[in-house]
Amino acid sequence: MIKLFTIILLLLISVEARENPFFPASGEKDLPNTSNKDLSVASLKRAAISLPSSARIVQKLTVEYKNLDGSIQTKSILLNNSIDWHIPIFISQSMNDIKEVKTQSKKPVKTKKYIHLFSSKNIKFYKDEKELKIDTKDELIRSFLLTKPYRLVLDFKKDVNLKSEEKNFSTQVFKKISLGTHKGYYRAVVTLDGQYKYKKSKQNYGYKIKLL
Repeated sequence: MIKLFTIILLLLISVEARENPFFPASGEKDLPNTSNKDLSVASLKRAAISLPSSARIVQKLTVEYKNLDGSIQTKSILLNNSIDWHIPIFISQSMNDIKEVKTQSKKPVKTKKYIHLFSSKNIKFYKDEKELKIDTKDELIRSFLLTKPYRLVLDFKKDVNLKSEEKNFSTQVFKKISLGTHKGYYRAVVTLDGQYKYKKSKQNYGYKIKLL
């Protein structure tokens, strides 16, 4: 009788031990340990990353994050969107930024407004963002890019003796225009604020240069 009672008592102790939440039963996976250590970091408000002047398309955005158990993972989103490298790319969890994006999406399409940059006897230059309007009756016989710094060279056919001139600008994109004469043509050198390609087109007023 005593032996039977002892066996029943041992079985009850075994069952109670497995049901005790502080002792996982055989085969159960342990949960990550917790502690009173303060693991808090500053809340994300807004972060920015600036890209070089050669950047034109953002193909993918990847976020690396840490989980509760300390493991590191990444998540990406495919974009393939064109960008203006002058403007940083922001990541934000601010409601103010969300409201600002919604407000900007409702703005009407901007009409072009060319600003006067530089004038000489035979030629005038105007700009609107990344476009250069060249008001001249002279033929553009040659154009090419130079580097360090990036410059757009424009040669116009005319045998004329112009005074060498130069003008600096504090605006983005177009930083300086220099003008000088050579035998049979005169040259305009437009200094840019970064790396660009360009597309030129003949217009009724002269030429239009679009930076890409």
